[in-house]
Amino acid sequence: MDSKNVKILMAKPGLEGHWRGLIAVSSAFRDAGFEVIYGGSMRPAEIATTAAQEDVDIVGLSILCSNYMPLTSQTIEQLKAHGKGDVMVLLGGIIYPDDFTELQKMGVSGIFIPGTPLEDIVKFVNDRIPELKKVA
Repeated sequence: MDSKNVKILMAKPGLEGHWRGLIAVSSAFRDAGFEVIYGGSMRPAEIATTAAQEDVDIVGLSILCSNYMPLTSQTIEQLKAHGKGDVMVLLGGIIYPDDFTELQKMGVSGIFIPGTPLEDIVKFVNDRIPELKKVA
């Protein structure tokens, strides 16, 4: 599997309107050859439904408000309920380092804070492509 075979859903669970990071990361993934579905603002259940319908390999979440813990947890639970518990979950935004371990226990594979170079995010995913399970 290479980047051309990887499908990524990028979304913002919740209602805050900070779009710059989501658009920048989505563009970086697209430019690196990934198939990107830009979901924009969606509720956790909508993210999971879209992930299942589009058969994505990765769900990228962008959250810049303080309720990232419950939004991430709800999204991961919804992904499991929709049969997509095996997708890689990425989280970007203003995330407190004290929460990294708990987020990883929830199932978040990669956590990226503002200022993370886009190349580092793309490299993180490229390095993990062999781990992705593509269901035919």
